[in-house]
Amino acid sequence: MSLLKNKLLNTYKRLPVTFERGSGAWLFDQSGNKYLDGLSGVAVNTLGHNHPVLVQAISEQAKKLIHISNYYHIDEQSMLADKLVAISKLSSVFFCNSGCEANEAAIKLARLHGHKLNIDNPNIIVMSGGFHGRTMGTLSASGGRKYQAGFEPLMPGFIRVPYDDIESIKKIANKKNKVSAILVEPIQGEGGINIPTDFNGYLSLLRNLCDENNWLLMLDEVQCGIGRTGKWFAHQHSDIKPDVMTLAKGLASGLPIGACVTNDKASNLMLPGKHGSTFGGNPLACVAGITTLEVVEKDNLINNAINQGDLIAKELMLRIGDHDNVKSIRHKGLMIGIELDIPCVDLIEIALKDKLLINVTAEKVVRLLPPLIIKEDEAMLLAEKLSNLIINFIKKN
Repeated sequence: MSLLKNKLLNTYKRLPVTFERGSGAWLFDQSGNKYLDGLSGVAVNTLGHNHPVLVQAISEQAKKLIHISNYYHIDEQSMLADKLVAISKLSSVFFCNSGCEANEAAIKLARLHGHKLNIDNPNIIVMSGGFHGRTMGTLSASGGRKYQAGFEPLMPGFIRVPYDDIESIKKIANKKNKVSAILVEPIQGEGGINIPTDFNGYLSLLRNLCDENNWLLMLDEVQCGIGRTGKWFAHQHSDIKPDVMTLAKGLASGLPIGACVTNDKASNLMLPGKHGSTFGGNPLACVAGITTLEVVEKDNLINNAINQGDLIAKELMLRIGDHDNVKSIRHKGLMIGIELDIPCVDLIEIALKDKLLINVTAEKVVRLLPPLIIKEDEAMLLAEKLSNLIINFIKKN
């Protein structure tokens, strides 16, 4: 490994491997060893690695234009916005570079909406266990102290309630608190692949509460969007539409991009000069986004997410579902969590030695986010390898 790596700021606890290339659902290290990628860059590599259509598209675009300022019209940006509006049935899009930037835009919209309602200090209702990013605004909106500790004072303006608990939000509404919006992940990713008990019911009640109180319903789909759960967007498993939806991760299959997608009500809050991004919506990233959406549609990868996600979950249930130390196996599409009753962070490095890439979040939840192009035999291998690793880990602990 290069000594230059020692010059990096110590923000990551990196695993002892350097990858050189990838193909499909596989990564190869500098020695040529082959690893099954069950994480896809944390839900980023929608099309896996080295997808020929994506590689060609970004190569051709790089020969023409990589970046121009948002002072000018960008055709590729408009094309991607048109696609997102068409599949979301919303109205407008703001492009940025990441999920936390998309959520910052949403927070600013909520503040604008609050001031429009003549609320001097508007609050946003957020959820325990939620994660919206690491900027000061999104960090303050997130629900985990491990992310916030040491960065106080946090930004004010957030009221935290338990996830999947409508009654706690009703109490806030009844107390006439100065609220302008709800910000929630339809499925909590970093929080441990937490899925509402009654998915449609929970989102429908959130929608109703927002309508009754003139709040914005803002859905963070940074991790659960772009086909991962078996719909273009996770909220489409329900009957509702949000006022604001944030996207990033899988939108451009590896190129940095974020998007804040809005309906008319939220769109009308923004005027020139209110918000912006130097790099946001550059031609290269937008071409990667356009290509990702086209390949997902053409190759029916949303269906594949359903089929392979169901297969992995079924195999895990058969192999370890009855184990005393396995509390639950949760999934929607290729967003899968296996919760143990003991801390299991060490499984990440144990799996790496077995040439499998996984993640552990919330200390006890093994998180799987494979690329949407994963094949049946690869899904079976993933489930088999992981089941054996978990059984052996439990025996030793």
